[in-house]
Amino acid sequence: MTHSSYSIDNYRPFSILGLHVVEVSTSLRSIQKDPNVSPKDLTVRVTADTNAEACAKDGLKLGIHKLVRVSPKTNASETSVVCGAFRAIFGAVALDSGMVDSAGKAFQHVVHGRRWKLVSPTSDGWMTAI
Repeated sequence: MTHSSYSIDNYRPFSILGLHVVEVSTSLRSIQKDPNVSPKDLTVRVTADTNAEACAKDGLKLGIHKLVRVSPKTNASETSVVCGAFRAIFGAVALDSGMVDSAGKAFQHVVHGRRWKLVSPTSDGWMTAI
């Protein structure tokens, strides 16, 4: 995954799509659980799932910072870098599957389901999905 500090060909468009996937998914999930949810409560729930700090926290737990290519002057663990990469995953899922719903389900599983790591270092220095 490539950050904009590294190359003009980067994950930013996927990150934007991923943000909207998360917003829609959280809204849908909240309304399904409580059809009478107030606009204020809905906004609070969406904000909780889309704010940069929570997004980066979830991304760090997955190990995304280990996968992002950044320029030597950029810290791959910065909130904006990790959050952008985290959101980009769900944008890529939506694009690959052709369905926003698939990406939303993936997000809900990662954030609200069981915790898992995206990568694990191997003895030879490579990363393996687990």
